[in-house]
Amino acid sequence: MKLIIQIPCFNEARTLPDVLRDLPRTVPGFDSVEILVIDDGSTDGTADLARGQGADHVIRLPENRGLATAFGRGLQECLRRSADVIVNTDGDNQYRAEDIPELVRPVLEGKADMVVGDRRIDTIRHFSALKKRLQKMGSWVVRWASGTGVPDATSGFRALSREAAMHLVVFSSYTYTLETIIQAGRKGLVVTSVPVRTNPQQRESRLIRSLPVYVLQSAITILRIFIMYEALRVFLTLGTLPFLAGAALVARFFYFYLIGDGAGHVQSLVIATLLVVLGVQTFLLGLLADLIARNRHLSEETNYRLKKIEFDR
Repeated sequence: MKLIIQIPCFNEARTLPDVLRDLPRTVPGFDSVEILVIDDGSTDGTADLARGQGADHVIRLPENRGLATAFGRGLQECLRRSADVIVNTDGDNQYRAEDIPELVRPVLEGKADMVVGDRRIDTIRHFSALKKRLQKMGSWVVRWASGTGVPDATSGFRALSREAAMHLVVFSSYTYTLETIIQAGRKGLVVTSVPVRTNPQQRESRLIRSLPVYVLQSAITILRIFIMYEALRVFLTLGTLPFLAGAALVARFFYFYLIGDGAGHVQSLVIATLLVVLGVQTFLLGLLADLIARNRHLSEETNYRLKKIEFDR
């Protein structure tokens, strides 16, 4: 059994030595533990430092492409290097490396395909009250969208089985945390959580430079992924609102028509027609989106089978 710990990095030369120093070289249940650093176009010598500090593998992307891209590139490399389990951690030394054995335990025991470290948001001192509320709200939305029970959806400290890594496809370039949980839940993978500890903050988050922008980006990611898997449900819900409103106005017009006052309410009939047409068009868009979603599902299955052929040789 091989465990690979991957670390997506962008300009982490100051904190990466602490991360690499604390990572375990032996973990119960594994014959070997390797460390992979994905340098996402750093300009501070992160890649050279990683090599000098004992990382087994270093990938350097030619330019900064975003955390999610680096994460996905790392998964591919871990699969290529025959990892049975993959642990992802951050290069800012946020997470306690001593918790890795507990993080991988549910995967080793066959109880989960993905394990997300629960930082217990309320205990993190450097998180403001607003940030804690937003994190909790976002996690609740992800639980609803994914059908999982993950309490800390934005945690990047997670373990994945080989099968889970093959199934996941990261579309966003902004962040992978929410997207991969929703994907895993919708694909029937078992997702669970274990409590993990965090280290004192060493730098400000580069991902959350502005809370409004972060909330907007996260909302767009959740909505896009949810529509990918529940397109018909989403568009039927959206189309029902104008359709019912239009139907109510039609009923109102006919009521006045029957009592002899229909001429004074023709405008209601015009608005009702527009609303009904809008509702029907939304329904049709839902059917089209559902067909596209099914085609995407077939493409993902094909991609999964190609990965099995490529990486399981």
